[in-house]
Amino acid sequence: MNNVSFPPLPLSEWHDTRDTLRGYAQLLGKIRQSLTPPQPHWWHVSLRVTDTGLTTTPMLIPGTEDTVELRLDLLNHNLVIEQSRARGAPATLALSGQSIREFRDQVLERFAAMGVQPEIDRSLFDSDQPGVYDPTAVTRYFQVARAIDAILKQFQGELAGKTSPVQLWPHHFDLSLVWFSGRKVPDVDPADEEYADEQMAFGFSTGDEGFPAPYIYITAYPWPEQLSDMPLPAPARWHLETWKGALVMYDALREFSDPATALLSVLRAAQQAAASLMR
Repeated sequence: MNNVSFPPLPLSEWHDTRDTLRGYAQLLGKIRQSLTPPQPHWWHVSLRVTDTGLTTTPMLIPGTEDTVELRLDLLNHNLVIEQSRARGAPATLALSGQSIREFRDQVLERFAAMGVQPEIDRSLFDSDQPGVYDPTAVTRYFQVARAIDAILKQFQGELAGKTSPVQLWPHHFDLSLVWFSGRKVPDVDPADEEYADEQMAFGFSTGDEGFPAPYIYITAYPWPEQLSDMPLPAPARWHLETWKGALVMYDALREFSDPATALLSVLRAAQQAAASLMR
């Protein structure tokens, strides 16, 4: 992993582009939710990282044996719509900063041509404000997302027990992996899918209101009170103000000669520390 490149990714330089891309991803997430059977922990609304961008993964078209897949190609800056049994090349739609309403209508028109009508709340994507789309910034983001995705998958392979997919959540636009300890939370209904299981989340955010810069987060639920007393390797620190967890600012990680190895060390240390207290 020591050949992974971590380019600069200051949110201030691509904030509007990030929000436009997030809006496109949110539409894909809603379509995936409509066409995919429910999965545990809402895993049917998230997207996955591919070698060229983000995908819904293949979704079964209702009433058929055909599938359709939506891919945000962040290298060629297209939305690719591919049917499993379609003849010819997949349909493409240029990502140009069109408003979310225009993007919604363009995508749903292509679905209508296939005889498919995903059940989504169109009002969520009704803004006609033009978006901003900087292809260079998007490609740079994807370079980072692809690297983080690979690191999280390597870490996932080291973990014993149940884990989530490594997935991108469109709402917050963060890439995340969840590990489950295998134990239930005391005094919580075991059938409560969201809150019954002890778990940790490991993720990457491009930045938000709390931190207007990219960062890596590690959280635990329920929070072990002694966890923040455990040492963490640099450049991680415990964050206990607005939320509780380990925090690694992306720019600090970039200063290491081998950022991937440094990040893996943090992920391992935090997980081992929390697991030792989740007993």
